[in-house]
Amino acid sequence: MRRTPHFGFTRHGHAVHARTVDHLPEGSKYQRFNKAVAIWLTNKVGTMTTFWLFNLLAFCSLPAVLTLVIPPLHGILPPWMYAASLVGLIAWLSSNYMQLVLLPALMCGQALSNVAADARASKTFEDIELAKQNVERVLDLLSLETKGGLADVMANIDDLKAALPKSKRSTNPS
Repeated sequence: MRRTPHFGFTRHGHAVHARTVDHLPEGSKYQRFNKAVAIWLTNKVGTMTTFWLFNLLAFCSLPAVLTLVIPPLHGILPPWMYAASLVGLIAWLSSNYMQLVLLPALMCGQALSNVAADARASKTFEDIELAKQNVERVLDLLSLETKGGLADVMANIDDLKAALPKSKRSTNPS
């Protein structure tokens, strides 16, 4: 299923879509699924809510570290807060799962977002270049020094003034 680009195509034929997900390739279902998951993870994991949840998870292992540094805390903190199983679980989650599993997915999602952003930026640049050329053309036509445009209009007005009988010419009060 080919999606019609929202903003057309660049000069090089790259589609310019409004949404990153529309840049998914028309390849296999496996490729589309992988990239859709990467975009979803990038949008969900790359949030401040996830940042705070990861902070909370990191602080869960803080009591265990503190009991190693300050032994009298053994009697103050409940044993489950510094149990080896909790520390091991948090270490596995933070170092193995989050870093080894989420990182490649986030990188893939960012790469897709960059493709979409590059296509939109390229189209914007092309549109601005076209607008610049049009403005330069209009300014050229409005210039009295350039042949064509306003220079020809002024020359025709001067010719018409010269062709009028002397009595019909308007006098300029200045």
